[in-house]
Amino acid sequence: MNYFYHPGLDQSTTQFSFSREESRHIAKVLRKKDGDLLHITNGKGFLFTAQITLADVKNCQGKVLEVKKHIPTKHTLHLAVAPTKRLERFQWFLEKATEIGVDEITPIYCMRSERRKLPKERLERNIQEAMKQSLRTLLPKLNDAVSYEDFLKSNQPALRFIAHCEEEEKLDLKRRVAPDKDVVVLIGPEGDFTPAEIQKAYQEGYLPVSLGESRLRTETAALVACVTVNLINSR
Repeated sequence: MNYFYHPGLDQSTTQFSFSREESRHIAKVLRKKDGDLLHITNGKGFLFTAQITLADVKNCQGKVLEVKKHIPTKHTLHLAVAPTKRLERFQWFLEKATEIGVDEITPIYCMRSERRKLPKERLERNIQEAMKQSLRTLLPKLNDAVSYEDFLKSNQPALRFIAHCEEEEKLDLKRRVAPDKDVVVLIGPEGDFTPAEIQKAYQEGYLPVSLGESRLRTETAALVACVTVNLINSR
C-alpha cells in the first residue's frame, strides 16, 4: 500500500486535483490509470480512499470514496534540536522521528552550533515522504529555526526536559515522562549545551535528563528521546 499526500483535502471534499509533483509520481512513475484506487492523507489525521478520474502527469484528478479519521494520541511530543553540521544527519533524524512519532520539531541555534542555516522546504519534503512511507496520517510540524534563548521564552508544556552531558545528578528520561502528558525535550549541538545555557533552561523550568550511559550524537540523542516518549505512551 502507498500513501499520497494532499494537504487540501478535508471531510467535505468530493472532487480534487493533485499537485504537479504528485501527479507526475502517480501517472508517470507508478503508471496509475483512470479508475485505480489511492490512499491519501492530508497530514491532519485523516485517510481518504479515492479513485482516479483523470490520470494526467500534470494534473491528476480524483474523487473521494471514503474518509476515515485516525484516533490521535493523548500526548504530544515537541523536540527542540540543534541542527547538525552535516545536513544529511539532521535529515535522517527528521525521517526516523516522523516514522516513530513526533508532533513538532523546532531547530534551535545554540552557542556551539556549527550550522546556522537550514533549507526548510527540503526538510519539509523529507518529513512528508517519511510520513507517507510509514503510513502515518499526522504530519509533524517543522517550525522555523530560532535562537536557543528565544525558544526558552516560548510557551511550552509543563513537562520540560533538557538532555545534556554535564556530570551532575540526572534521572533517566523514561523515569521523568508521564503517560498522556505533553512533553518538550531540548537536544543540544555536537559540542553540547554550555553550562550557561543549561542554567538558563533550569530557570525556565526544564529538568535535566539522561538518555543512557553512552555519549550520543545529536541526531541519535533526539531519536532516543523520541523512542522513549513513545514507548511510555504506547497503547
